[in-house]
Amino acid sequence: MSEMLDQIQTLGDQLRWTAEQEAPHIGTFSEVLFVGMGGSGIAGDYAGVIAAESATRVAVHKGYGPIPSWAIRQRPLLIAGSYSGNTEETLDIVTSAWESGLQVATVTTGGQLGELTRQHGWRGMTVPPGMQPRAAVGYMVGAVVRLLEGSNSIGDQRLAFLEAAKLADEMTSQDGPAWDQAAGLAEAIEGRIPIIYGGGPLSGVVAQRWKTQVNENAKVPAWFSVLPELDHNEITGWETVPELTKEHLAVVVLRDRTDHDRVSKRIEYTRELTRDAVPWVGEVAATGSSMLARLVSLTVVGDLVSYLLADRLGVDPVPVATIEKLKELLAKD
Repeated sequence: MSEMLDQIQTLGDQLRWTAEQEAPHIGTFSEVLFVGMGGSGIAGDYAGVIAAESATRVAVHKGYGPIPSWAIRQRPLLIAGSYSGNTEETLDIVTSAWESGLQVATVTTGGQLGELTRQHGWRGMTVPPGMQPRAAVGYMVGAVVRLLEGSNSIGDQRLAFLEAAKLADEMTSQDGPAWDQAAGLAEAIEGRIPIIYGGGPLSGVVAQRWKTQVNENAKVPAWFSVLPELDHNEITGWETVPELTKEHLAVVVLRDRTDHDRVSKRIEYTRELTRDAVPWVGEVAATGSSMLARLVSLTVVGDLVSYLLADRLGVDPVPVATIEKLKELLAKD
């Protein structure tokens, strides 16, 4: 159990490491297409939130190739992220992108993607190996952000890295308030399927991270949704079987100061309208000044919740046996 916690608690060190690396000079791009899956893929989602402040578009593609037709026309920088370097879908689309003449940059520890990077002379960043991809979020997000800096897509983020690293150190401490908050949420959702609600681009993308961390670390189903969209569909899903949903589901809300003012009212009214069908067990508000720090603050609480939930359920958060079995089946096909 402690192996995953040890990796979660390295987040501050990961962010400092990326801050100290030299951002490779790539050129100038106002549009970026990021390709990646799973624990590596979330790096593109986070980077997209950060880049939006600089009016840079980061589109995220999670799947096989070919590359989207708009990318052939617009010629964005393509950033491929795969911690292992052997992600099947990422390798498929990066080859398609290169053959289509797109400029490619990579983030990886090595593997086949690292070999392709060397063969073609692509720019990129090699991050330290030896971790679960989902626990290397600081390396992956940090490296993608540095590549955005190197492509003149965003400004210098080193101060944001240092703020986020300090915040991560404080929040992953077992005697800090974030630990107590995470412990309370893990207790509240034990035995239930958690639903994570975000209220905007930043809180929404971290809601996705919470969902996947609960899946992989605690081996528990989960889903995420984002306001105000969920108020146009999902809110009606609580009407028919409240005796079932109230017993087996639970809602956690993530919030950030960039959420639209009307979202606060929507959260209030949505809770009121659904409280007889599902318990709303807690809210987590982002802290920090920079966009990166606020992303990290919400991420840390979610990572700790997933770890502590695994502990309460008596499951090892590290192995992902079903994913490995699926990869074996695909390799035989």
